[in-house]
Amino acid sequence: MNFHLVSIFPQYFESPLSSGLMGKAVETGLVSLDHVDVRQFAGGVHKSVDDRPFGGGPGMLLKLDPMIKALDSIDSPGRIMMLSPRGKPLTQARARALSAEEDITLICGRYEGIDERLLDLYPIELVSVGDFVLNGGEAGAVCLVESVARLLPGFMGHEDSGEEESFSAGLLEYPHYTRPDAHEGLKVPAVLRSGDHGKIATWRRECSLTATLNDRPDMLPEASLTVEDIDFLRTLPRTRLGRNLYIALCHYPVVNKFGEKVAVSVTNLDLHDMARVARSYGLGGFYATTPIEDQKAMADTILTHWKQGAGSLANPDRAEAFSKVKVFDDIEAAVLDIEAQTGQCPRLAATSARLDRRKNAEPALTYGDVQSWLANSPVLLIFGTGHGLAEEVLSKTDGVLRPVRYLDDYNHLSVRSAVAIIVDRLVADEY
Repeated sequence: MNFHLVSIFPQYFESPLSSGLMGKAVETGLVSLDHVDVRQFAGGVHKSVDDRPFGGGPGMLLKLDPMIKALDSIDSPGRIMMLSPRGKPLTQARARALSAEEDITLICGRYEGIDERLLDLYPIELVSVGDFVLNGGEAGAVCLVESVARLLPGFMGHEDSGEEESFSAGLLEYPHYTRPDAHEGLKVPAVLRSGDHGKIATWRRECSLTATLNDRPDMLPEASLTVEDIDFLRTLPRTRLGRNLYIALCHYPVVNKFGEKVAVSVTNLDLHDMARVARSYGLGGFYATTPIEDQKAMADTILTHWKQGAGSLANPDRAEAFSKVKVFDDIEAAVLDIEAQTGQCPRLAATSARLDRRKNAEPALTYGDVQSWLANSPVLLIFGTGHGLAEEVLSKTDGVLRPVRYLDDYNHLSVRSAVAIIVDRLVADEY
């Protein structure tokens, strides 16, 4: 496989790509490294490769002309990629796909980047090695070269080594041990010294599952899991964001389609569906708020039937869901109840199907914003009925969450659907 490394600092690659297995792969010809020095294609006495950006701003950009000449000097560039924070992530799956290529050209940017027109002239794929910024693309290029080259047949020496390690099977790798079997009281796990290969395989799988759940749970949705894997994961303790999340369905004050402040009736269906969401996602609780006595009485009748009456016997699961429900006069009462339970005053976030288009309005809250709150304190997420929450409720919150479909012109979901979608996005704990 041939890697064409386009850089203004080709010497950067000398040490990391000549060491260990990579050095051996280069020596044997399994991997070829073609260093393309952009400065060799720059004009003038000083071989200048950068210039100021049009429109002003800090920093310099790599100039277009020497970059074009550098790329055109490569006889067989193959897939052309540029390291950039703008790019799609470099994953194990992407590395495996790239390992089938004969030639890969890697462009290493510097300064503030390159002239954007280079992307118009060549079929360049942007690739990122992480959500952070480096001084240049060389370090990222080393990561890409190693991750791809080590998957080539003959690179590792032991053909299954590349498939049994972190990320290859969608899980983190199990721990490894070697001699001595004891050091300062720390012993190699007995199962690894037992000679029972079945037990060893089970232990390693369970260690991989445990490490992934603890350190990279975001990998689990894409991992191939057996029923036995899932049953094991269920036995493990885990921290859930949902424990700090409380939801409230406000029936007053809300607005009607004319913008008038009104009260809306409590509905049986809302209570049922939102209670089931609260229980399924392990939320702290669900509040229905209304100051109207007959509405509170109706809600109490429903709750009593399912929590203590005939409904609890016919459907215990529904009774469990309704154990999460409380009915109060207003949001302030819900806040006090959360504070009494947790010892902390919750942060308040509102929801809306509309963007706030008032001049100088604060940007809408992101799901990441609210997730960061949930990591440290209880959060009460307020949903409105009718045509949305009244301003007197909105003004008491720390912000309004973006609409579910904020990039589309149709955003008209039932409150029950919105609750399910928003809670799932916030808690995001399939794991």
